[in-house]
Amino acid sequence: MDKKQKFRTVITYKDYFENFFVKQRQKVKDKIIWTLELIEEIDRVPETYLQHMQDDLYEIRVKLASDIFRIFCFFDQDKLVVLANGFQKKTQKTPKQEIEKALKIKREYEDEKK
Repeated sequence: MDKKQKFRTVITYKDYFENFFVKQRQKVKDKIIWTLELIEEIDRVPETYLQHMQDDLYEIRVKLASDIFRIFCFFDQDKLVVLANGFQKKTQKTPKQEIEKALKIKREYEDEKK
């Protein structure tokens, strides 16, 4: 079997993402996994799936029917997408407290690496 080239590797940090993921129904989990694989395997990921937010923070965008989910992430050495918190989006704007939580996780990750 031909192994697909990977442009980046997706990893999780602590259990922030896992806590969000386990609560989702199976169809949502499948779509999240599909999206994460796409992010790993495509050189230039469309903004439909991965969008820059602020301060090196990105959001992975997952849409299933009318349900919209966001998973915050950031890069480590250009290739690693470290998954932080996730949530179901219910409004047009991304809630400020979710962004702040993601930035806090990112700082925690960076402090631990030092």
